[in-house]
Amino acid sequence: MITTKIYNLISLFYFLIAASLGILLRLFPVTNVEATYKYIVHTHSHIALLGWVYIALTTLIFHLFIQKEAHKKYLILFLTTQITILGMLLSFPITGYALYSIIFSTLFLICTYWFYAFFRKHTTCVKNTFSYKFINTSLLFLVISSIGPWALGIIMNTLGNTSHLYKNAIYFYLHFQYNGWFIFCLLGLFIFLLEKHEISINKKAFSLFYKLMIVSCCSTLFLSFLWIKPSIFIYILAFLGAVLQLIALLKFQHIINSIKADLSKKTTPFIYQVLQFIYILFIFKIVLQAITSIPCFAELISQIIDFVIGYLHLTFLGIASLSLFVFLKEFGLLKLSKFWLRMYLTGFILSEILLFYKGFCNWQQFSIIDNYYEILVLVSALIPIGVLGICIQNSISICSTRQELR
Repeated sequence: MITTKIYNLISLFYFLIAASLGILLRLFPVTNVEATYKYIVHTHSHIALLGWVYIALTTLIFHLFIQKEAHKKYLILFLTTQITILGMLLSFPITGYALYSIIFSTLFLICTYWFYAFFRKHTTCVKNTFSYKFINTSLLFLVISSIGPWALGIIMNTLGNTSHLYKNAIYFYLHFQYNGWFIFCLLGLFIFLLEKHEISINKKAFSLFYKLMIVSCCSTLFLSFLWIKPSIFIYILAFLGAVLQLIALLKFQHIINSIKADLSKKTTPFIYQVLQFIYILFIFKIVLQAITSIPCFAELISQIIDFVIGYLHLTFLGIASLSLFVFLKEFGLLKLSKFWLRMYLTGFILSEILLFYKGFCNWQQFSIIDNYYEILVLVSALIPIGVLGICIQNSISICSTRQELR
């Protein structure tokens, strides 16, 4: 357990780094920053996705679903993965996408394949459970997402980075990361939490929800390609994906209604409230995706970067990160102070409001408030401060436990 908590603490430190880099990015319009903006964006996004979310999710999978006999073997995979992430952390700010950062990024992809093979070989999951189905599917989507980065190298060497295919390869990767790997893994962990608390679920309803989510995840990929104004066939596929996702959401709502009374009894009031908030964000995310299936809105969103950043942060900082905090706490890997989490939530909510506000002003050609960027920096700073508090709290806890064991 202590080793797994250390793995989790490392992922939290990556989150702190990524959040701090986010503040640095927001300082660019405010003051002179001695760094290359594009390089910091690459570092911020890679450490956030691969350092925090990937390590936190795989740590949970390792803790809950891997045989104890294989724990020592996992150390080699974990350390190798850390080398690739640290390599990206050091190379991206200096060179951006260049030789060393590409090497470390490529090695990281290989580590993800290694992890999937490790999971399939050493899992303790009962393979007909929905927790296994969702976790296994999430890892398949993780592998599928890697097609994007592999394609980037070919596209850059043939068509260049100005080609539509270049951006679409990036969107392919992000789609299967956010909507495949993240969402399916979090749903699998949620189902496992229900199983842990012995909360019964309607298997027939969950089976239909699972199938709808897979089909909608694959078809909503085409929403990412509407910015190039493709053929009507692509628009139809994107629209069908959005509709299927809305149907999946309605089915999930029925499932939630049937279990929420039991869930509220099995969890603390604070954790239950956070889960409710995450679910509201999940609904908002799906509604936003459905809106982008309408051609005029698809074009609008592709032109206003604040809407895109707001949506990505909604999924990453809201749904993924908050879910991870809850699951890490519920499965005994994290101490979670209400004070620090509320500070994090305040920073997240206020920064989202400001981002969508600026996007709306750009859309309607309104002037934004004075000192907008300074205010955005201040409210966003609450996010790394909250993460820092959680890091310190858990570092002290781990040190105390190690001393007791001695």
